[in-house]
Amino acid sequence: MEKKYDKALERVTKALKEGNCGTAIHEMAVYLTAWPEQHTQEKLNKLQEDYQQMAQHWQTGEEDLQREVFYRQLLQRVFVLYANVLHYHRMKAAPYLYSLYTRVRQNRKDWSLGAIRQEMEGFVSDVTMLQLEPENTRKTKSEMLYRTHQHRMNELFEYVLTSRQWTDSVGQQFAEMMTAPTLDSNDQQLFVSAVTLSLVDQFDMAKFRMLTDVYRQSSDDAVRQRALIGWVLSLNADVSKIYPEQQAIVQDLLQSEDVCKELTELQIQLMYCQEEMKDTTTIQKEIMPDLLKGSNLKLSRLGLEEQEEDELENILHPEKEDERMEKLEATYQRMMNMQKQGSDIYYGGFSQMKRYPFFYDISNWFVPFFTQHPDIQKQMAVVDGKGDRFLQKIMSNNLFCNSDKYSFVLAFEQVVNQLPESIRLMMKRGEAPLDELGMDEEETVTPTFLRRLALMDMYRFFRLFPHREEMTDPFRIMNPIWSFFSSPLLTGTPLDAHKREVVRLLKKHGYNYSAYEIVNTFPEEMRDVEYYMWKENYDKAYEMEPNNEKVVACYARQIFELGFYKHAAQLYDELLALLPGNSRYMLNKAVCLVNMEEYDEALKLLYQLNYEQPDNLYACRALAWALTCQGKTEQAERYYRQLMEEDQLTAEDYHNYGCNLWLDKHIDQAAEMFRKYAETKKNDDKPFFADDAEWLSKRGIGDVEVCLMEALLLT
Repeated sequence: MEKKYDKALERVTKALKEGNCGTAIHEMAVYLTAWPEQHTQEKLNKLQEDYQQMAQHWQTGEEDLQREVFYRQLLQRVFVLYANVLHYHRMKAAPYLYSLYTRVRQNRKDWSLGAIRQEMEGFVSDVTMLQLEPENTRKTKSEMLYRTHQHRMNELFEYVLTSRQWTDSVGQQFAEMMTAPTLDSNDQQLFVSAVTLSLVDQFDMAKFRMLTDVYRQSSDDAVRQRALIGWVLSLNADVSKIYPEQQAIVQDLLQSEDVCKELTELQIQLMYCQEEMKDTTTIQKEIMPDLLKGSNLKLSRLGLEEQEEDELENILHPEKEDERMEKLEATYQRMMNMQKQGSDIYYGGFSQMKRYPFFYDISNWFVPFFTQHPDIQKQMAVVDGKGDRFLQKIMSNNLFCNSDKYSFVLAFEQVVNQLPESIRLMMKRGEAPLDELGMDEEETVTPTFLRRLALMDMYRFFRLFPHREEMTDPFRIMNPIWSFFSSPLLTGTPLDAHKREVVRLLKKHGYNYSAYEIVNTFPEEMRDVEYYMWKENYDKAYEMEPNNEKVVACYARQIFELGFYKHAAQLYDELLALLPGNSRYMLNKAVCLVNMEEYDEALKLLYQLNYEQPDNLYACRALAWALTCQGKTEQAERYYRQLMEEDQLTAEDYHNYGCNLWLDKHIDQAAEMFRKYAETKKNDDKPFFADDAEWLSKRGIGDVEVCLMEALLLT
């Protein structure tokens, strides 16, 4: 049920978006009369005083060079007040987030910046000092150190995730911490992810600036790429009048071609995240069955089992073994190509391994993998005891994202026990080379791949975490956040030069709406033929390139659909001049002529097509309808019969064949065709023959007969 405060705060939102400080203050006052809160009221009173003082000074007519600066500061103070109120309501409406919010603030922990930095730096120092510990105590102290630190980092993650608006000073100090070489990279990455989740939920200029500063200044690629994802997914044009510096920061960043390239890669990677469901289906229904069929393994309720090879079959038909291996290799290569182009080929398998207690802590979905994590020590002890070199290689390689690595460790013993003995021995000895799993080790440490892994962690969280609905999901297909290239904040920047590449890929994968939104941001100098084709302004594209086959064909189709058949026929003549004898254009021209009632000319083309391509069913049905329209029902019958024999009747064919039978006085058979056509016309309230009345009247079938046929269809 919609909360009443939503309506009150919506008016504040509108005023802030318009940059109207006085109206925003007024609407906040209205809100507080219904939902009073003393601390917020005190801050609003101070805002009102400052605003009135400025307004009164303005009313005197005196010039004030600082007025705009002061006005902007007031507007930002109102926004912070509003955002904190909104944050309170969001927390109260989200049971899980509210439990985190209250827990980390009620344990009386020191959350000062100094204490947080001391904790992080102290951990690095303590880890270094462990090397000086005697070997017999080092393991125990190490486990205690990592357990204590991980608990504190989990609390910090929850604290930052549920934090209110930051001051500029807090943001600046955190930026310094996240770029300091004295802090652990894992801690910095985890902190950046917490800020990202908080920022995607509610814009905060200090947090946004912090992430852009980290992106600029960090020397750690893993930290930089998480920061990049964070500030990009939190771009917010709605606050442009409140925080014009957001635009300035972005404009400055985009002066770098390297930044533009990374943003282009990120947009493409986000698109591939949207492809996950399609990719998983392809792997489960097409690739995995072929891989199992091509191997000597079979899937049973006990796991994978080896099948004994048929030696006699190999002797009698040695070529079949080669064919089997070629098909197996081709299927495997198909999956590897999917991975290399950006598909998340492991999601389907690992999505089933996220129900361990390990994933109850929200921070564990984002914590970089490290073997000392206290929550996997039991499993790591088993791995170390068995000496499984394959798993150790997996864990030290960036083949899987962090979340999947933890899943792999937690499920390892159970999964391995379901594998054939020969494979278990090979894995234990480390004889399964990782380059055969699709990626060279050098490829998995590039900024591009590190960003991809971070996105995979984030994607799994928003698809599988039990309380994900309480947070803003940037991957939701209807959420414009994921297709950030269309943001007004990026328009008119050097990034424009990269938009064509993204639009082409989005259209190729069927994301036409997102592609269209990006095309709408093209500047004047980029509006060429391709632009007008994407905009479906074929008239303009035709004006620019009248001899471009694709342009003319699209323009002709658009003109045809608008009902301008004569103009469309002329365009198809132009296409036939470019490509004489092209059957598709001949057919389209013939259909135009049929709609123009120039049946003799249409039939010349259709008879020619039918003679040259007797299996062309499109020409067959067009010929049948043209003959029907001309009253040659017996000749048309032959072609409808051909369509029926090949079981190729479409919905329109049922309609057209029904008209042909009706003209030939086969009333009952016509009614049967119309009934089949009627099955495709659900939820259509128009009279059944409303669109056919004029056509039928020209052929001697009047209103009475139409009424009789409509009644017959009901029996």
